[in-house]
Amino acid sequence: MPVPQHHIIATPPPFDTPPYPADMFAGQTVLVTGGGSGMGLAMAKAFAQGGAQVAVMGRDLERAQDGAAQIAALGVRTHAISCDVRQPDAVAAAFDEAENELGPIRLLANNAGANFPVLAEKVSANAWNAVTRIAIDGTFLCSTEFARRCMARGEGGAIINNSAQYIWTGFPGDAHSAAAKTAQATMTRKMAVDWAPYGIRVNAIAAGFFPHDSSTAGQREGGIEPLQNMIPAGRTGSIWEFGWLSALTCTPLFGAMSGQVIVQDGGESLRRSLMMPDFIPPRERADGPWGWQ
Repeated sequence: MPVPQHHIIATPPPFDTPPYPADMFAGQTVLVTGGGSGMGLAMAKAFAQGGAQVAVMGRDLERAQDGAAQIAALGVRTHAISCDVRQPDAVAAAFDEAENELGPIRLLANNAGANFPVLAEKVSANAWNAVTRIAIDGTFLCSTEFARRCMARGEGGAIINNSAQYIWTGFPGDAHSAAAKTAQATMTRKMAVDWAPYGIRVNAIAAGFFPHDSSTAGQREGGIEPLQNMIPAGRTGSIWEFGWLSALTCTPLFGAMSGQVIVQDGGESLRRSLMMPDFIPPRERADGPWGWQ
């Protein structure tokens, strides 16, 4: 059923009106993994809107460079780096390169990830490793590299991790990603405790549906409307509001918050009702849980 017209739907301000001063991150450098496109690019742009210098890391250098060019258009210094976050030596080298170009990294956004819809019994070992190692190993290696550098300088810092709201429930076709994103949330809590004495805060966002060019959300027949209708807030998220929340957690405004997994999904994860549609097992759905045939 379409969202009735009389329902009030709260929408975010336009992209060019971020909820913090243009100098909030002035003099600071942020490194964003997977920052060349999608949600990582939204994070990077949000930090740039607060005046941060941005190191854009990605496996595909051309994509990272394209993202860096978009970020530079916001008036900040940027640098694109090719790196496989699963390789510790490559991560250390990428941090060295970023700091040589932009100065000490004080902020870290862990967004690098991979996902594709597949039923659990069809996930190969290679497919499992491809998804889990980027999110789990990549988050661990980048976070620990960041923390060691902050500690050596005697400086604090902030990390924000891109998790997912299905870490508590799972999601059809997402056994690999749900496991990886759950591990990310657990790491967030543990690292926050370990590094609190050093002034390093670690938080995560359990993100819901934020459609963008490289996402599968809204790609099915009917477009975005079926997703909008199932979310209590009456809409999917705007990609820039995800970026804004990511950046806000790293500001002094959230200075007392660490080890938290913030749900940003328009209430979709709370949607439980006796009037919900009948359950149909994923493999018996005519168009599949993600729209496959």
